[in-house]
Amino acid sequence: MHIQNLERLQNHGNVQGRQQVLEILEAGLQAADPYYNTLRLIRIENGALLVGDPAFEPIGDPRAGVSRYPLDKLGRIFVFGAGKGIQQIAKGLEEALGDLLTGGHIILKHGDPDVLKKISVTWGGHPIPDEHCVEGCRKIVSMIEEADLQPEDLVFTIVGNGVSSLLTLPAPGLSLESVKKVTRILQIEKGATTRDLNYIRNEIDQLKGGRITRLLRPAQMVHLLSVDCNYGVTAFVGYRGLTEGNVWLHSLPDCTSKERAIQALHQLDAWDLMDKEVQDHLLNMTPEQEALKKPEFEAMNCRIFGMMPDPLGVEPAVKKECEEMGLPCHTVCKAHFLESAEAGKFTASIAKLIAAENQPFKAPCVLLITGEKIVKVGANGGVGGRNQEFCISAALQIANQDRIVIASADTDGTDGPGGYFCEEAKELGVAALAGGIVDGFTIREAEHRGVDLREALKTHATSKALWDLDSGIWTSQNISVQDIVVVLIQEPTSHQ
Repeated sequence: MHIQNLERLQNHGNVQGRQQVLEILEAGLQAADPYYNTLRLIRIENGALLVGDPAFEPIGDPRAGVSRYPLDKLGRIFVFGAGKGIQQIAKGLEEALGDLLTGGHIILKHGDPDVLKKISVTWGGHPIPDEHCVEGCRKIVSMIEEADLQPEDLVFTIVGNGVSSLLTLPAPGLSLESVKKVTRILQIEKGATTRDLNYIRNEIDQLKGGRITRLLRPAQMVHLLSVDCNYGVTAFVGYRGLTEGNVWLHSLPDCTSKERAIQALHQLDAWDLMDKEVQDHLLNMTPEQEALKKPEFEAMNCRIFGMMPDPLGVEPAVKKECEEMGLPCHTVCKAHFLESAEAGKFTASIAKLIAAENQPFKAPCVLLITGEKIVKVGANGGVGGRNQEFCISAALQIANQDRIVIASADTDGTDGPGGYFCEEAKELGVAALAGGIVDGFTIREAEHRGVDLREALKTHATSKALWDLDSGIWTSQNISVQDIVVVLIQEPTSHQ
């Protein structure tokens, strides 16, 4: 089970509805696990290592098909990477490669479990990088330099959501504090999207923007991405998007530039908020410091695979679970970059309309929303996250609606920066919530327990509020394939 506190989440309020929603959510969380996909991609047959499967290939890949690496000509095999939950891919590589694997190093988010044997790990900070991220990057660089890679060697890289924070090695002349300030001001205080943020931080790093791939030459490379490599991750579809429109998959070519970074800072009214060393670096960057571009990348011996294709991902798993329950499931939208509280209000309004008028769908039914919402925290630094704010905002709208249950969670298990928010949770080892679950009784329960949900939203201190209401979802950590919102609207007679 990915959900760790199931009992306390489903033993109050709309009990039957909560049980159903949590079963549906659990199915989606389990689908966001790339371990078995990795074993499907890689195999050893007839004296060769085979890497390939059409399900994981980018559309338009000029190297499409299974890559064959004869064992008698294959040198050493290494694994390097960074991202939330990517140890599940690394675990699959360890199992598939066995004694062929020489070693490697990956950077995970604090709290990710240690499940690896031959690949070493550093745990770092996300969404704001810390000194452990820098330490992990230095270990990777040191291992690459000491290996003195040759053309017969093979390197697997693994990147996914969270890599832009975890893979942090400030460019020469820049301090970690200046780099941290970029993320804190732009993403947390101003609510900038990851794309806008990466226009800047890709230009102030030694490994981002495909620079890590430069270090791996002249080895053969297989770049594994813990996402669907075709839709929704770059500006274009498939291989073209990965090589021409990418800003965050840092093993691949990058479309940023110092000019675009400076422009983005001015558009966000943040240029004057940056430290002078960041400003000077951007103004004085040389061509040699630029990110990796497509022509340089295509001259290397590289393959790309997306380990979480949509047909094997969250949405099909959720819909299958709903079908088994006899509940029609409707995908409403991908809530990319919508402000969480407003999205919660809007979603609750749709649910209330269905409950009252069977429009635009007939009850009973389930609504599914994916994507990645945002929160503009400003100066208020309470412990919480976008999925928690979505739920509390929705709860305020569905008060006394005894047929509606809404849950929202991040598949990586950490909704927002995290941090200990109460002693009870700390004793249990809960450093962050994944999201929350609410129903028509939540506001009544909050009033009875003296929990001020409006104040929690205002101060962004949503974790303690939901935990105190036994409505904060605690899950194991995994890769991030964005958020899952499950909305159940029951029949008038189905509530317990």
